[in-house]
Amino acid sequence: AIDDLHRAIAACNDDDEIADGKTIVEGLTTLKYELQHNRPLTPLTDDARQDVADYNRDLNALGSPTWFNVPWLYAECYLYRRMSTFFALSAHWKSYDVFARQKLSTFISSRPAVLELAAKYKQLINQLQSNVPSSKSPEEIGDAEKLLFSEMCEICLWGNATDLSLLTALTYDDIQKLQGAEARKVQEKNILVNDLPAAYRTLKATQNTQPKGERRVDIVLDNAGFELFVDLILAGYLLAAGLATQIVLHPKSIPWFVSDVLPADFASLLNALADPQALYAASSDKNKDHDGEPTPLSDREVSELSFLFEHWSRLHQEGQLTIRPNLFWTGPGSYWRLPSSAPDLAQDLRESELVIFKGDLNYRKLAGDAMWSTTVPFTHALGPMGPGSGIRTLALRTCKADTVVGLPAGQDERLKSMEGGGGDTGARKWAWSGKWAVVQFCDGKA
Repeated sequence: AIDDLHRAIAACNDDDEIADGKTIVEGLTTLKYELQHNRPLTPLTDDARQDVADYNRDLNALGSPTWFNVPWLYAECYLYRRMSTFFALSAHWKSYDVFARQKLSTFISSRPAVLELAAKYKQLINQLQSNVPSSKSPEEIGDAEKLLFSEMCEICLWGNATDLSLLTALTYDDIQKLQGAEARKVQEKNILVNDLPAAYRTLKATQNTQPKGERRVDIVLDNAGFELFVDLILAGYLLAAGLATQIVLHPKSIPWFVSDVLPADFASLLNALADPQALYAASSDKNKDHDGEPTPLSDREVSELSFLFEHWSRLHQEGQLTIRPNLFWTGPGSYWRLPSSAPDLAQDLRESELVIFKGDLNYRKLAGDAMWSTTVPFTHALGPMGPGSGIRTLALRTCKADTVVGLPAGQDERLKSMEGGGGDTGARKWAWSGKWAVVQFCDGKA
């Protein structure tokens, strides 16, 4: 963050803006020093956002802890929230995102997967929107639709631009190939719990009972870059397949955990797709030929990326794809607080047929970031967000922290006993790498 801001200040010509930027650098440098030297966490300076009181109340309840002696979840959230105060209190840098450059870079470096998915997405959307009768039986079509839903959600789950093994087939005509795709079977073995069939049945049942009604799916976003790209792939698919009539995206309101999506990241992604040739013309070394020049996109690749831009822009303009930030998502505590701390947001989520929570942090907050036994049911770990909440939850999470629930008895022990799993230390190291995933569903409307 400090290096990025130094670069931005060096490009400024206005003396007031430069001085303002240097003040922020001083604040960030002080924060870094306090963290490295285990100083006490200090109350947030009031920057006119209502969540300052929440952070300071929690800090007071913790007894003014030092950096090395504070709950991990609070420390992480406090770090990014305090960083945001430096910018919010500035005159010239209020909307500056010190991580924006990094987000764009990761998307550019994902070029092979972006192009592969763009081609398949165009083919899929055109097929879903055509009225050409299928030669398959209703049972075959049903099986294909179910498998396609799983494929799209699993691409969204992993969100990994370097792994093209998931991009095997995304059309009805060759969907059966998925069942024999060895790479996909290997990937599926790393999903420890997979409740996608239950989520699909829920959306399909609602589609069948309310074919003309409004049916909304919400996505609480995680990372920008390629992951946001695949989130939009999923959103476009759900709308084209008729499994939803509206998608609501929930980004963060402030730069958060380096790579989390801000509203501006959605606009930046669409702008990049509006002129993809220019985007990749100034791209990373991965996109250059042997002479060191950027490899230009083919006419077909430009056409396929332009299709995405036009399709997603139209969905956004027509209100089928909307963005709804809320300060609650960057609060200091878990999502157990949502019904009481953000009742309007909770009521809004109850209007949705399904709320998809992306990523590790959202999962940790859903489960209260507690050290549950791994066999505790997911529905129980959700607390007030569980059964009876009126909110249907689907968590798509690659494991990158200790909190994991809903596993079969003995699964944690088996994973710990594997090489690098942590069994020799007692730590749950297998849950840190992102190699393993859980897909868990709770019908809070039941």
